Amino acid sequence: MFQRLFSNPSLCHYRLEALDDFPQDLRVLDLAAFQNLALRGGFLIAEVRLTSQFLLDPLGRPAAAQTIIRGSRFHIFLRSDLNEAELSISLYHEVLEAATVAGDQPPESVLEFNERDFERAARSAHTRLGAASAEHLNQMLAEFGFQD
Repeated sequence: MFQRLFSNPSLCHYRLEALDDFPQDLRVLDLAAFQNLALRGGFLIAEVRLTSQFLLDPLGRPAAAQTIIRGSRFHIFLRSDLNEAELSISLYHEVLEAATVAGDQPPESVLEFNERDFERAARSAHTRLGAASAEHLNQMLAEFGFQD
């Protein structure tokens, strides 16, 4: 799995041979891939950042993520202590919820969604499509009826 780069133990560094060999719980999504990401519905993820700050939802409850919507631009903040699956699910959740709230005419399929519905949809997308990516986020939005 790892290749030793130096023979001196005190200077020992390792190079990863294959990402598939990297322990799953230590992987982290590449959040840079989501910066300035165009989404279905005419939306844009302007930024995605990790934060160690305590996040709250609109009802004042602890939250894993928070999105600031400025027009059609989403600024997403994710707790830095989340693992890869939690980051992915939070991205699906935040994107779907923000697109629903920010859209002039969101699809009928999401009009009556509450927080639990967004979470259920995010978990389902993560299970069916895999870790959040540009393609997967847009596929999820398409499945709910968001247009290009």
